Amino acid sequence: MLRIEERRDLRGEVRVPGDKSISHRAVMFGAVAEGRSRVEGFLPGADCLGTIECFRRMGVNIHRDGPTSLTVEGRGWEGLREPETVLDVGNSGTTIRLMLGVLAGRPFHATVLGDESIGRRPMNRVVEPLRRMGARVDGRAKGLFTPLSVRGGNLTGITHQSQVASAQVKSSLLLAGLQGNGVTRVEEPALSRDHTERMLGAFGVKVDRDSRGVSVTGGQVLQAREVRVPGDLSSAAFLLVAALIVPGSRLRIRDMGLNPTRTGILDVLRQMGGEMEVTQTGEWNGEPVGDITVSHSSLTGVEVGGDLIPRLIDEIPVLAVAATQAAGQTVIRDAAELKVKETDRIAATARELRKLGARVEETGDGLVIEGKTPLTGGPCDSHGDHRIGMAMAVAGLIAAGSTTVTRAEAIDVSFPGFATLLGEL
Repeated sequence: MLRIEERRDLRGEVRVPGDKSISHRAVMFGAVAEGRSRVEGFLPGADCLGTIECFRRMGVNIHRDGPTSLTVEGRGWEGLREPETVLDVGNSGTTIRLMLGVLAGRPFHATVLGDESIGRRPMNRVVEPLRRMGARVDGRAKGLFTPLSVRGGNLTGITHQSQVASAQVKSSLLLAGLQGNGVTRVEEPALSRDHTERMLGAFGVKVDRDSRGVSVTGGQVLQAREVRVPGDLSSAAFLLVAALIVPGSRLRIRDMGLNPTRTGILDVLRQMGGEMEVTQTGEWNGEPVGDITVSHSSLTGVEVGGDLIPRLIDEIPVLAVAATQAAGQTVIRDAAELKVKETDRIAATARELRKLGARVEETGDGLVIEGKTPLTGGPCDSHGDHRIGMAMAVAGLIAAGSTTVTRAEAIDVSFPGFATLLGEL
């Protein structure tokens, strides 16, 4: 259980853990590349460690050189071997969906499963197009839910028009397409995160991109390289919001990933009146990197929806916390995807914030929050979801009295040391 007391004057210069999405991909791409890859800034959270274990079970040697340093001895596509046991992804949706793309092209059998939460998350968005490419995938409810059984190989490229903007779906199909014949193209209704495209380019793969989608040609080989992982903006968002709403605060967050497909939260916080300075300092593996300085600000409610949602989907729980301290009404729409995350994040966010006195209502695809509302500390639950847990901890910083968050161990999935860092500011 995590206990949070009302605070003032959050000040300091910090770094947040490495980007979770990039850490997953660094391990996966290094494993199927030819040669030895070094990874610095790796996020040692449960999800990313699960990705390491899955590839070890397929014969890839991965060495932990330090808390955030790895060496991945790439085996190339052909060097992966049939696992002797099931591949357990734990709670990681990224691992299972991208792993399905890898397995779809391998001429062996593998079974993939996860925890109870993963067992409730639909996999047909990935399974259906992989079957069209030639992979044999079966599982519970005809492959809708885990456990999933995959027998891959002999893939043919397709053009897939995704009904949702999903980096996981897109990445899975691109990884499968690299092992197949011909061209694989994914088109989306809006631009999703493009970490896969950027990192594939860094590993020597030619990726064709235009305003409608992205394509790869099969048969390309990944070449090992050194990967430096920037700070995770989704993790930093909790500190950004904390500094904006806690009186007297000023924080500087160093070496942050500033990928434009991830910076929707910065755009919205600026629209709300947040005082922020963003300075790009370089580029790592095709990813823009820089520093963010943020100060306590008077916020105003806004409307958030449309193409902006894929660029801040993971930050909506903490955005809702910011909205409780913004004058007027904040409306978040077009976010139905949150219902099938680690938990139903729309329902969980509304339920937990109401426990502290917030005026929050659920809609079919989002939230309506009335502000500015004083909060009062009390018992909250993470629902086993790292982002809900951190959002409630941030709310606790401005709630009168004490706030407790049960099942707070879930936070370690993406932000090991979160509670310690908050205490040090």
